[in-house]
Amino acid sequence: MEYRILGQTGIKVSRLCFGALTVGPLQAALPVDKGAAVIRRALEAGVNFIDTAEYYQTYPYIYEATRGWAGEVVVASKSYAYTWQGMRQSLEEALRALHREYIDIFLLHEQESALTIRGHWEAVEYLLKARKEGLVRAIGISTHSVEGVRAAARIAEFDIIHPIINIAGIGIQGGTREDMLAAIAEAASFGKGIYGMKALGGGHLIPRAQEALAFVLGIPQLASVAVGMRTVAEVDFNVAVFSGMPVPSGLWARVGRQKRRLHIEDWCSGCGRCVERCGAGALFLTGGRAAVDPLKCRLCGYCGAVCSDFCIKVI
Repeated sequence: MEYRILGQTGIKVSRLCFGALTVGPLQAALPVDKGAAVIRRALEAGVNFIDTAEYYQTYPYIYEATRGWAGEVVVASKSYAYTWQGMRQSLEEALRALHREYIDIFLLHEQESALTIRGHWEAVEYLLKARKEGLVRAIGISTHSVEGVRAAARIAEFDIIHPIINIAGIGIQGGTREDMLAAIAEAASFGKGIYGMKALGGGHLIPRAQEALAFVLGIPQLASVAVGMRTVAEVDFNVAVFSGMPVPSGLWARVGRQKRRLHIEDWCSGCGRCVERCGAGALFLTGGRAAVDPLKCRLCGYCGAVCSDFCIKVI
């Protein structure tokens, strides 16, 4: 496994980052012990970087996976908080749930532009204080937006940018794949540490996974790439690809045939909360219930978190 430094932070991370969203309640909803075992398999294979968020509800999985682990584990988390007190509560919850003295990276979750970042600046001020006190090592944003990357690149207080990027341009807002690549290169020129997300387009690109992963590995500005994994087979496959090792045909057969989709149960009441939550504009109401445009859906599962009837999940 290759390791790189994230920008000017001094934080050394594996090129493969374990994206913890997929094991938790918004997606696979694995039992904690089983999800932790998948994460532990990645740690044993040399992965030292885990990406999560308060919204994902996966802190118990990460704690269980890292409990008793002797090696260093870099953890990145995120929060939607926009106030000082809200961000303080988010960070304190992460520290408590993960049983850590500090969180390596803490990000504003899903920022869109300079305007949204400005609207969260009170939370940023708390993170700056927390960084000074050693409660976090680096701060920044995650974003699906080209403008979000461009804006964060110019904010001196930010260390890290976590942008969406994939070979097909799936889920990129406010521009094309090439626009995002240019924004990433620009951000790197400002010294930002950058690690990518949605390399497999939320699962849409699994049938062409080797090509898709080769694409992101070829982006020189990406220190690491977060990939969601829910099975040991997926871990073994991704470790092989990121380590430049041949992928056994049997392993590819197991991973390559997996396809994910957003499933909405028949008991949907058509309340519309999921439609309002969807940042990709993939959900809509028809016939008194929610429906999805699969060409727009990023398979993030965020809509499921606002469904009071528990009828939405990524399968």
